[in-house]
Amino acid sequence: MTAERRNKKKLIGVVTSDKMDKTVVVQIDDLVKHPVYKKYLKRRKTYKAHDEHNQCAVGDKILIVESRPLSRDKRWRVSQILEKSL
Repeated sequence: MTAERRNKKKLIGVVTSDKMDKTVVVQIDDLVKHPVYKKYLKRRKTYKAHDEHNQCAVGDKILIVESRPLSRDKRWRVSQILEKSL
């Protein structure tokens, strides 16, 4: 059996909710260029990420990494906290 390793996706975002146990909601902001009008649009998407030790708080800037499905909605893990909120 050959185990093929792949590079996992990494995203940087801001924690918007930490009310669940061992789970945080992370908002990712992205700029996308419109194909016809060439104007930049701000896209926002939210992900649920696994926070094993409940270290993240609302407003923290964190790095999340793709993982296996942990629940119905969770497919990301908190890799590290880049900036703590005040």
